[in-house]
Amino acid sequence: MCGIVGWMGKNGPSADLGRTVLRMLAALDERGPDSAGVALYGNPSEGEMVLQVKLGDPRGAEHEDYSAVEDAVSASVPNARRAESTAEYLRLVVDAPDDAVHLERSIEQAHPDVEVVSMGRALEIVKQVGSPRNLDETYDIASFQGTHGLGHTRLSTESRIDLSHSQPFWGHGRPDLAIVHNGHITNYHILRRIYEQRGIRFYTDNDSEVIGIYLREQLDGGMDLREAMEASLVDLDGSFSYLAATPGAMGYARDPFALKPLLWAESDAFIAVATEEIAMRAALEGDYEVRETDAREVRVWQQ
Repeated sequence: MCGIVGWMGKNGPSADLGRTVLRMLAALDERGPDSAGVALYGNPSEGEMVLQVKLGDPRGAEHEDYSAVEDAVSASVPNARRAESTAEYLRLVVDAPDDAVHLERSIEQAHPDVEVVSMGRALEIVKQVGSPRNLDETYDIASFQGTHGLGHTRLSTESRIDLSHSQPFWGHGRPDLAIVHNGHITNYHILRRIYEQRGIRFYTDNDSEVIGIYLREQLDGGMDLREAMEASLVDLDGSFSYLAATPGAMGYARDPFALKPLLWAESDAFIAVATEEIAMRAALEGDYEVRETDAREVRVWQQ
C-alpha cells in the first residue's frame, strides 16, 4: 500500500529537484499516512562527505533536548567541517573518510539513540513520521537542488511507526546508495540471519531494510547497479516493486509476478517512476506517455 516515486533530470542539476519529488510524493500521501521521506542527490563537493544523523526519538519527552547527544556525536567526529541541527537530525559535513563503516560505528557509539540515516558525497536522506507536507515544513525539502531523487510515503502493516522504520533506507556502509520499496520480502528473516552472521547490523524490523544491504553486498562484490538489481529478482522472494539510486544512476525492479504496481515515463527533460500515474501528472508538465512496468523487469538510467 506504500507509495514510491523517483525522478531524474536529463539536463544536469535542477533547482526543482526537492520540489518535484515532494509534489510526486504528496499525490500519493493517501497510500501511506504514517511517514514520509526522501533521498536526494545534490552536487558533491570535492573531498567532503555529508551525513544525516538521527539524534533520538522525538516522541519521548526525555529526548526533546538533543544537545547532549549532539555534543557526544560531534566529539566522535573530530574532522567535521560543518555541523547543523534541525529537529531530531544533525547534518554533518566531514572530510571524506577512508573507511565509511568505521566512521559510522564511531558515531553510533556516541549514544544508544544515534543512527546514521545517510552518508554520501551526493546523497542526503531525510524522513519523518507524518505526511510529506510535514517533511517540507520542518526541513525545507522543496529548496533542495540536485540531479535525481527517490521518495516514499508509508503505511505500516507489520513494523513500528518511527523515524528509523520509515523509508528511504541507505545501504549502511556503502555511501550514496539508497532504496525505496513497496511490498513484502518474504525471505527477509532468512536473509537477515545470514547477514547478521557476517556481522552486519540491522536497525529495524522492516523487511525493506534488507534490500539496501543486499544491493550493498552485490555492489561491493563488483556488480554494477543493473546487475545487482537483476540478481535481486532471483534472490529476493515476495511481492515487491523497488527503486534504487547511486550518484550516477537510478533504476527500478519489479517482482516476477508483478503484484505491486509501478509505472514509468520518459521525456526529453526527465525520467520518472511512481506507484501511480497521478504522482507524475501532479508534478510534471508536458506531453509524455506513462507506461506500466513488466513482471521481472529491471531498468536503470545513467546520470
